[in-house]
Amino acid sequence: MNLNRINKITKILNDEGLSALALNPGPSFTYFSNLSFHLMERPVVLILTANHEIGIVVPEFEMLKLQGLPSSIKTFPYPDNPSVWGDVFSNACKVMNLDHQSIGIEPTQMRFLELNYLQKAAPNAKFLAANKLLERVREEKDEDEVNLILKSIEIAQNALEATLQWFKPGTTERQVANELVIQLLRAGSDPEISFSPIVASGPNSANPHAVPTDRIIEAGDPLLFDWGARCQGYCSDLTRTFVVQKPHPTIDQIYPIVAQANQAGRDAARPGLPAGDLDAVARKVIDDAGFGKFFKTRLGHGFGLEVHETPYLYPESRIPLATGNIITIEPGIYIPDVGGVRIEDDVVITPNGCRTLSYMPREMRIIG
Repeated sequence: MNLNRINKITKILNDEGLSALALNPGPSFTYFSNLSFHLMERPVVLILTANHEIGIVVPEFEMLKLQGLPSSIKTFPYPDNPSVWGDVFSNACKVMNLDHQSIGIEPTQMRFLELNYLQKAAPNAKFLAANKLLERVREEKDEDEVNLILKSIEIAQNALEATLQWFKPGTTERQVANELVIQLLRAGSDPEISFSPIVASGPNSANPHAVPTDRIIEAGDPLLFDWGARCQGYCSDLTRTFVVQKPHPTIDQIYPIVAQANQAGRDAARPGLPAGDLDAVARKVIDDAGFGKFFKTRLGHGFGLEVHETPYLYPESRIPLATGNIITIEPGIYIPDVGGVRIEDDVVITPNGCRTLSYMPREMRIIG
């Protein structure tokens, strides 16, 4: 268990008048417990109370994962017979004093399976959305998290370099994406990589979230990679755009504009700056160059145990950036029927500005 993080959320629970937090397997569960469980037909629930009690409902065969945890943690194991699971949840809620209490849950993560057991075991409890409280804790990364993300970035960059050495014109987007996944695993990524990589060539690169196809990559194509690794659960999220053998004239024109917007965003990022204002800094570069209508995405987003986390960098956001936020800065220009350019870097907000964590060159690079 990560007691420092649990102490932080316990203080917030008390400040917000919540008695407990109930989490099922997912990023927040892992964030507080340092434990990883699959979502499956057997329910698993971590319970953190405002008076510093910790409990976990878990299948009996998973108890080995709990070895070494403090003896103060209450465990509620159950066998494979589903007819007794409700009784175990009832006992857990009684021991943890959850009935007649206000209990926070994650609305985007908690399944009906676990929530139904909890509601039946504590019928007089109120279950409330606690996503904003969890975001407040998780979006400010500590030193250990920064170091794991740095390692994830290093793995991702090494994997792409290996893929570029393998690449040659005449291969398809899908073949290149498959090779990139292999190289990510060889470079040391967790088996569950950050996300399925985007490999988009030619006109397909004008789609910001393209899916690799069987399109053959040819000379003159822009070739966009959006990819990431994962290290002990922590993601990286990067984008680089290359040109195959010779640049298309339009790509040649827009590439330095995107690079300038990326640099402007990284130069401006600092604590206290509203996320929308950072978006505006980078967007102005593209607007002033006459390509504003071709930049239709937000500038970036936070990430960590999930590849998309708060804060989100979109024009209307007034949420101030904070020291410890790790965000992407990913301006792009996407021209239909021609192609797109995106340059995405990962940065951490520091007391005096930001530190760029990714270091792969941003200059236009010809491959193949």
